Amino acid sequence: MENFNRLNDLYFKKLLGDKKRKNLTLSFLNGILNKDDENCFTDITFLDKDNEPLTLDGKLSKLDIRADLNDGTQVDIEVQVCSFKLMAERSLYYWSKMYSEQLEKGAEYKKLKKAIAINLLAFDYLEDERDWHNIYNLLNVKSHNKLTAHIEIHFLELPKFTLRDMRKIRTSEAWIAYFSGKYSKEELEEIAMTTPAIKEAVEFEDTFLQDKIERRAYEQREKAIRDYYSYMSAFKEEGLEQGLQEGLQRGLQEGLQQGLYQQAIQTAKNMLKDKVDIKLISKYTSLSINEIEELKAKLDM
Repeated sequence: MENFNRLNDLYFKKLLGDKKRKNLTLSFLNGILNKDDENCFTDITFLDKDNEPLTLDGKLSKLDIRADLNDGTQVDIEVQVCSFKLMAERSLYYWSKMYSEQLEKGAEYKKLKKAIAINLLAFDYLEDERDWHNIYNLLNVKSHNKLTAHIEIHFLELPKFTLRDMRKIRTSEAWIAYFSGKYSKEELEEIAMTTPAIKEAVEFEDTFLQDKIERRAYEQREKAIRDYYSYMSAFKEEGLEQGLQEGLQRGLQEGLQQGLYQQAIQTAKNMLKDKVDIKLISKYTSLSINEIEELKAKLDM
């Protein structure tokens, strides 16, 4: 299917959130987390598997894939296709929720395990960073020493990704190349020669698209996303037009007020020259007594 969106949250969860394909999820995680054969994760247990996204508001993708790894590490993989300015705050909030939910009431803190949040973004988010993969920990601002290894938040920005050498591709790059949609089936087949998990992902994609029910659900989700962007664009344009109209009206009002004020000043000057009582001048010009007194002082009268 041309222009197939692999970040469609329904498809993404079918691909990497199903225990039948947990080998793919482990490949993705071990690649992104830079694990080698000696310290790689070997098993995963999916949690919250029935939590399908229902809306397209600020909470577009709540904990897309939540899982426990074989050493007790907690992981949350979130896909975000719509630009969201508070992504850091949101990711930190869900990370803290994931971390705190490990402990039951009265449990000891030593039972807490590392929690990792991975944000796969279809938009540029970190303006000051050039790399597509950025990792955040809790560090001392002076020494840069890490306070704890328990917090780790990843941002993967697909628009920043460029594959430099297909012959020396890492697993993490292979997965990002797959999800980016920048590469053809032929190029993905070449990538699959070094990363077998990508070959399996492409095969599952073909099966997914041949299933009429799955494809219909995918298309409905894509339509909802297009409608969201359309509505947001319309609201933005309407807001700009309304803002322009309000600005013009405000400018006219301010100009009119300024003209009336200057006219009042000139009238007050003339009345002062004619020795008219200050209170009477205030009554007819709507200027305050203090304003007229200051004006009188400037005229040296």
